[in-house]
Amino acid sequence: MLRIGNPQVLAKAILTGELDAALVAEPIADAPFEKAFAFSEEPVIVSVAGHPPIDIKGGFPKTVLAFENGCPHRKRLENWYAKRGEMPERTVELGSYHAMLGCVVAGMGIALLPKSVLSTFPEAKRLAIHHLPPGENRADTVLIWRKGLGSPNIQALRQILGASDPASHATAKRKR
Repeated sequence: MLRIGNPQVLAKAILTGELDAALVAEPIADAPFEKAFAFSEEPVIVSVAGHPPIDIKGGFPKTVLAFENGCPHRKRLENWYAKRGEMPERTVELGSYHAMLGCVVAGMGIALLPKSVLSTFPEAKRLAIHHLPPGENRADTVLIWRKGLGSPNIQALRQILGASDPASHATAKRKR
C-alpha cells in the first residue's frame, strides 16, 4: 500500500504500526525513526505571471495557497514570511498542487511548491517563479521507518530509491 499525505500523520502511522515506512519531507523527528536520504527538490514561490517581485519593494501577497497544517511546504512559506517580518492575511487550504496552481493562475494568491511540479502543469507559462534565497532553496525528502524495525522490504525500497545512509547524506550536505 502506498499512501501520501501530511508527514506528521504518516509518522504517527509508522509509530502505531499502521505503516512500515514513508517518504516525508524534512524536517522530521530523529528520535523514533531511522532515515535514509531519498532526494532533494528546489521549492519555489509561484505567482500569476506579471506579478512584481515578492519582497519588501514589490510587496508581500496577502493570500497564500497551501496544504493543511503540518505540510512542510506550508511551514517553509510561513517561516519565509516571518523571517521578513510579514504575515499573510489569509491562507486557503487546498488538496493538490494542481488546484493550488489553478488558483495562482486565477490571481487568488501565491503558493510554495517543488519546482519540478511546474513541468506537469499545462498552464505553467501563466505563472511567475520566485526563487528562494540560498539556504532556503533546498527541501530534502527522506525515507523513514521505526527504529529497530528495518525489514527486507524497507531495504529493497532504499535500493530502488538509491537512498543513502544518513551518514553519507550528512557528508553530501556538507559538500553543497
